[in-house]
Amino acid sequence: MREALPRDEVVKAIEHRGPSRVPMMIHMWNGAGEFAEREQQVREIQAEYPQDFFLIIPRMPAHWDDPAAEGCIPGYSWLNAPPPQSSGVHGHDANVAIADWSQLDGILAAWPDSSLPQMYDGTREQIQQHAAGRYTGMHWWFCFYERLWSLRGMENVLCDFYENPEQIARLIDALCDFYCAIIERAGKELGVDFVFTTDDIGMQTGPMFSPAIFREFFKPRYERLIRTAHANGMHFWLHTCGNVMPFLDDFVEIGLDVIHPIQKYTMDERQVAGQYGGKLCFWAGMDVQQVLPRGTPDDVRREVRFMIDTYDRPDGGCMITAGNGVTPDVPIENLRAFYDETYNYGLEHRRRFR
Repeated sequence: MREALPRDEVVKAIEHRGPSRVPMMIHMWNGAGEFAEREQQVREIQAEYPQDFFLIIPRMPAHWDDPAAEGCIPGYSWLNAPPPQSSGVHGHDANVAIADWSQLDGILAAWPDSSLPQMYDGTREQIQQHAAGRYTGMHWWFCFYERLWSLRGMENVLCDFYENPEQIARLIDALCDFYCAIIERAGKELGVDFVFTTDDIGMQTGPMFSPAIFREFFKPRYERLIRTAHANGMHFWLHTCGNVMPFLDDFVEIGLDVIHPIQKYTMDERQVAGQYGGKLCFWAGMDVQQVLPRGTPDDVRREVRFMIDTYDRPDGGCMITAGNGVTPDVPIENLRAFYDETYNYGLEHRRRFR
């Protein structure tokens, strides 16, 4: 196996101080188990190429207070209620857990405890065993917008910004308080290097809501998270799919360190790199909709080179991964080309700046 980068080299890429190789973090978006009978082939590729960070995942609250669920901790849930009976087939974003805002006082009164002793059970041991000298982070899925619509339903939330702004603000503040507390714990208890979370606030053609809504409800809360991470010696990473171009100035202003994936076909990559290179580090994501599953190995290699040529500057500011979860329709030869070109061209490209 090729050696993973030491912690300081990844930090150099993020902080624009000239790393020796473009960092690659592909494994986390490429679940080998998804490939069924080809699982072993994927694992062999992953064993050959490095993952230039190490992630630990805290024990986050369950969605419902469900004593029947495996590993459930009573009272440690976003909602102080059992899961409802299924009401037929509908989209994930149409689930409505908070049907009426009259429930909010009770929900917040029973809000999960961010000081849960079991939150980081086993993570110190994982770090000691796997992360010596490596860039290490804490990760959770669903930050603000994603958590809001998972509780309230997407259509309701988009209306709530206008019709129920006080209730939305109370709920998002409770989320923000919880997240800030677990970020601080990760810094003090584990000494990790970064925080990574997700919030898909863009669609293929534009953002999910206006810049005005973003600045009222989300920007100040993101700023609190980023401030908390920085105060505890950590970078802050955000995954957000879709076209989020109207929000990038705001993210730069509040100190976001790393953004993923700059989704292909939603934004102009060269424009983004030209305007924000040196201000953000791009965790650039390989297209998983067209290039990786439908292209040839040569197409995949060209796309890797395009991403590195576009985002990697003399001082760094580029890392490579997949744009989202790699699907099992991807040919093995394309997957191998992706890993191989990322490692080798990422090394070659950095040599030009020495």
